[in-house]
Amino acid sequence: MAPAGGGNIKVVVRCRPFNSREIDRGSKCIVEMKNNQTVLTPPSDAAHGAKGPKDLAPKAFAFDRSYWSFDKSDPDYAGQENLHNDLGKPLLDNAFQGYNNCIFAYGQTGSGKSYSMMGYGKEHGIIPKICQDMFERIGGLQQDKNTRCTVEVSYLEIYNERVRDLLNPSTKGNLKVREHPSTGPYVEDLAKLVVGSFQEIENLMDEGNKARTVAATNMNETSSRSHAVFTLILTQKTFDTDTKMELEKQAKISLVDLAGSERATSTGATGARLKEGAEINRSLSTLGRVIAALADLSTGKKKKGAGGTVPYRDSVLTWLLKDSLGGNNSEYPALCRFC
Repeated sequence: MAPAGGGNIKVVVRCRPFNSREIDRGSKCIVEMKNNQTVLTPPSDAAHGAKGPKDLAPKAFAFDRSYWSFDKSDPDYAGQENLHNDLGKPLLDNAFQGYNNCIFAYGQTGSGKSYSMMGYGKEHGIIPKICQDMFERIGGLQQDKNTRCTVEVSYLEIYNERVRDLLNPSTKGNLKVREHPSTGPYVEDLAKLVVGSFQEIENLMDEGNKARTVAATNMNETSSRSHAVFTLILTQKTFDTDTKMELEKQAKISLVDLAGSERATSTGATGARLKEGAEINRSLSTLGRVIAALADLSTGKKKKGAGGTVPYRDSVLTWLLKDSLGGNNSEYPALCRFC
């Protein structure tokens, strides 16, 4: 996971512990993490299918940060608090400066995305930790009588390229995505609720999570079959006593728990599950193309214009997050990869 601000993309990877299915199969961990490198070592029984020595050689991948969450007894174990300190706090720093921010949790179904983003039980994930930290900071700012902060929340899911409001599940069907000429893409009739405390947000998150579309696959009994987008809009208003004018600063924080990427042969998907998987993979592919196009623009490989078009509208996900991906002041997103 990583926050985007000031025009940066960060990519981090987290390795979870074995689940019960993997333990029952007698699986062996082939992942090692050394500083910012993640090393994969093929198991000894892979030699039968290897085409040459290169297939058996360890493969190292460099990320902005690698989180070892495989074994809680390990001194280098990275818990939820580590993620918030490295990712959530810098994201809030950017947001309070008026920058849009975005975190994506990306990975195969069952890899721990929802746990890292939302948490489980009393172990809060990065989304509730960001919300809690944000209200603590707001409390400090509002000790100045000339400063006022408001927070708006929305929570939606994108299922089979259709948008559903998780905070108002009664609006079943397909909410329309529109584009305002000045403020950009938005969802028509999507609930935006003003919240005044972390407890209020936590209650809304619980209700939204219960309404989210999940289904069982061979790889995950409660696989998320939709992309969930939790959005915070932070508005700061400061009255300048010298000019007698009110200054306003606004930032959007988009926290996205993506549906699990998958192969149909691994998940045993058929019928509706197969269609879901196809739509999931298509939108994830579009997200990859959008980020690649933004990266090319930032490095000068492509110039704005016909040849440098960013394909935001190729999926509902990237179209809705256009202002978080392309930015107001911040330019690019953060990606979290889980294994």
